[in-house]
Amino acid sequence: MRPMSLDTYIGQSHIIGRGTPLYQSLLKGQCHSLILWGPPGIGKTSLAELIASTVKAKIVKLSAVTAGVKEIRDAVIEAKNNLAVSGSRTLLFVDEVHRFNKAQQDAFLPHIEDGTFLFIGATTENPSFALNNAILSRARVYTLKALNHDELKQVVTNAILYDAILSQKQISLGQAVLETIVDCSEGDARKALNLLEQAVDVTPEINGAMHITFEHIKELLGHHGAKYDKSGDIYYDLISAFHKSVRGSSPDAALYWYCRILAGGGDPLYVARRLLAIATEDIGNADPRAMQVALNAWDIYHRVGPSEGERAIAQATLYLASAPKSNAVYMAFNQAKQDALNDKMVEVPIHLRNAPTKLLAELGHGAEYRYAHDEAGAFAAGECYFPENLQDRKYYQPSDRGLEKQIAEKLRYLDELNTKSDKKRY
Repeated sequence: MRPMSLDTYIGQSHIIGRGTPLYQSLLKGQCHSLILWGPPGIGKTSLAELIASTVKAKIVKLSAVTAGVKEIRDAVIEAKNNLAVSGSRTLLFVDEVHRFNKAQQDAFLPHIEDGTFLFIGATTENPSFALNNAILSRARVYTLKALNHDELKQVVTNAILYDAILSQKQISLGQAVLETIVDCSEGDARKALNLLEQAVDVTPEINGAMHITFEHIKELLGHHGAKYDKSGDIYYDLISAFHKSVRGSSPDAALYWYCRILAGGGDPLYVARRLLAIATEDIGNADPRAMQVALNAWDIYHRVGPSEGERAIAQATLYLASAPKSNAVYMAFNQAKQDALNDKMVEVPIHLRNAPTKLLAELGHGAEYRYAHDEAGAFAAGECYFPENLQDRKYYQPSDRGLEKQIAEKLRYLDELNTKSDKKRY
């Protein structure tokens, strides 16, 4: 199930998505030596293989777990022969590169510098501590992330549809089963695929079809399988009850449902992700600190582990449930997105345009723009920052709760200044 092209690679869009510098350089057949840093099962080896095929280089793979200086020398000889015999470039991929000692890492340096091979190292350890500075100065470090929920679902779905063996079977599974496989994989595509393969192994074939049920997954997961009921419906019910309790400002109930999720073997980080969503959807600017509290809880979990980390998420749960509530940000964002889609071709008003060159300035870009800091109260009363056809839009309607009460008063005051101004733009 390894991807065959950059466009079928799942995940890591921040470094290899269309339009990124690395993607563009690879399409031109260009690449530099690099270090791929990230957790297991997220596509480091697959990405190295894709880079090799895209830039038309022969790949030589070493594992630092089993390889030594001799294997490095052999790889160097192979790379030089490739260049001398066929003119082909070689990409040397070293998995678990952090396991090489200083002498082994230093053995790469002259060959990276003279272009004998393109070097890619993969590591699950922080390169700043695990790799020599000499290596780091010659290779750019890219941080890869665990696959998100939707990306893992795509990995599992693709396997069912396109794997040489699985695609020959009539495999079906419910949404709850798919969600359970994804949740238990914790961002690791290898785990997700292994769990799917094991589920297929224990699922009987009936009339040529295989229907993977929650019971089949439960057999494989042990205590984790006790998360939810037989159909998996409680998965959604528990999360729904948790979210609604936080939104409804019931900290005790929110804490109870969080503990119910943990008692069933649920992933506490799923709750942490939900808290981040709640922070912007249901609290917003009524208490902007909610977003930071939720982020801190997630960070603490990764830093200190499940025991203390689960307690940090409990603290964030109680804080967000107790915080003032407002969906004004959520509503404003949705309305603004709709207008932006409807008016994609509306030009930026000329007074708001950039004028980095003399020609653009002569064309009027930025003309009559009023610099807010030069105005009374650092507010250019009467100025309009919308296109003319949208000048009266009001997306953000702050509530009268928490910090938004003060924001609402401030915006009302600024509206009064705009109304009284004799310098209205439109």
